[in-house]
Amino acid sequence: MKNMFDASPSTEEAAGKNRVDSESTSYSEIKPPDYNKSPNTAFDYFINFVIGYVLGALVLYVFYRIPVLTIIGGIPVGAVVSFASQFSSKAKRLTNLRVQFYDMLESMAVSMRAGNPPYRALERAKSELLLVYPEDSDIVTEINVILARFQNSIPLSVGFTDFAQRCGLEDVVSFASVYATIEGKSSKANEIIQDTQQIIADKMEIEMEIDSMMMSARNEANTMLVMPILILAIIGFAGSGFMDSLFTTLVGRVVATVGLIVFIACFIMTQIFSKIKV
Repeated sequence: MKNMFDASPSTEEAAGKNRVDSESTSYSEIKPPDYNKSPNTAFDYFINFVIGYVLGALVLYVFYRIPVLTIIGGIPVGAVVSFASQFSSKAKRLTNLRVQFYDMLESMAVSMRAGNPPYRALERAKSELLLVYPEDSDIVTEINVILARFQNSIPLSVGFTDFAQRCGLEDVVSFASVYATIEGKSSKANEIIQDTQQIIADKMEIEMEIDSMMMSARNEANTMLVMPILILAIIGFAGSGFMDSLFTTLVGRVVATVGLIVFIACFIMTQIFSKIKV
């Protein structure tokens, strides 16, 4: 009986003879994605800088009413927002990669239930994923890299392990570890892939439930952060001099500075406490 999990190149020799040389050449030229690098473009950084600059300048003007401070102070705020955007874009990229990896496992499981070995199932998965994701998507690129290495007599387990080490996703790391342990030693590849897929699905469902419960709390927190700024702005502009002491006296400047520090601290704590990992 043929071992479905034996994905060494020798077991796929017949399939390798049918591959086109041009395809192998294109595979060998593919560079593995770097998940430590932000996917943001220069335009993305610029847009985030402008958004941060405008918001920072508005807040500074509401608290101090000093045009020069407003113009200059918005620059570091914009720079911080632009710099921080790379971390959120990295996190979003990995989140999308996790969903793509789940789709890959689902496609592989279906193909292997039909009797295909892991390599052939991975090729089928790539064809199906191309119907949903573009050619330059991370998961398609990763599959191309793994297939290219397999064509150069490198086992699939090595490709999956390298993929896991570069992306750092817990689900990918677990799958690569199990695959490397039993490659060529078990015929239950289909069951293992299905189990990994189900685990990812359960975790994603739990995360969606938690995110739904946290959504209202995040909205309330954001409202509580914005309301003091709006109240201060309305009273300051429509209060007929009621808030003038806040902008003209030393004590008023100190109070405004303390209020700004508290506002920033509350914003940071809101961002930290609203993130829950499963």
